[in-house]
Amino acid sequence: MAGFSLGLVIEGAVAVLLALTIGYCVVLNGRLKRLHADRDVLRQMISDLVGATNLANQAIKELKATAVEADVTLNTRLEEAERFGIELANHVSAGTALMERIVKITTAARAASPAEPAASVQMAEQPSKLQSALAQLQTRQRERENAA
Repeated sequence: MAGFSLGLVIEGAVAVLLALTIGYCVVLNGRLKRLHADRDVLRQMISDLVGATNLANQAIKELKATAVEADVTLNTRLEEAERFGIELANHVSAGTALMERIVKITTAARAASPAEPAASVQMAEQPSKLQSALAQLQTRQRERENAA
């Protein structure tokens, strides 16, 4: 009987080990299902991340293009402003020169007063000088109008 009970004990031990193996397989199967579910969620997160990265790259490209366009526009406007500044400075200097000429003409006209007897001889020369100065002013004004 000892042979019979030893075989039964061994078969019982094998049955217990088989039951433990089946139980462990059930536990592992549950873990694998959760792992596969997590993998699907992870795939979805990765695809969302790739989409967001693509959108960000597109936005950066558009931002760069806008910055380049703004830089070109700004440089054009700065160059135009510099030209206007130079032109304005030229007009101011021409105006100053014109004012100096007018002051000289006015001073010369006031200096040649009719009260002086010798001035009558100089007055004959003065109208020609005044006419010459006025002609120069008119010529200068026409040149400016033509330049504008």
